Amino acid sequence: MMAAGRIGDRADYRIAFRADGPLLRARVTGTGSLPSTIAYWLQIAAEVRARKPVALLLIDELQGPALSPHQWQSLVEGMKQQGLETVRIAHVKPLGLQTVEHCEIYAREIGLDARVFDNETNARLWLRYGAE
Repeated sequence: MMAAGRIGDRADYRIAFRADGPLLRARVTGTGSLPSTIAYWLQIAAEVRARKPVALLLIDELQGPALSPHQWQSLVEGMKQQGLETVRIAHVKPLGLQTVEHCEIYAREIGLDARVFDNETNARLWLRYGAE
């Protein structure tokens, strides 16, 4: 399923979801910004609640300036109790990690099982490791 987001003038992205067995794969493209990132994470949380996957593989191909550590912290805090606590999350940034490692740190602090990767192969291996 493909969806698009546009919030005001600052959020411009497309997101596609695909089930891969117990894995939910989300691929997001477009312009990176705080509004885009918030919007796509809210869409992802809704899909996770609806589909109830074991794991989430996010391929994040947004282009643009990196979010600041403070912005990542605000985003993660805002995602508390949105349903992401039930899945392992692999966040792949194939265009460069930028400052997304802060997202992993903050996510782990609130109890999410999340890691950041620069390629899909390593992300898929991590998602399989420890799977029941």
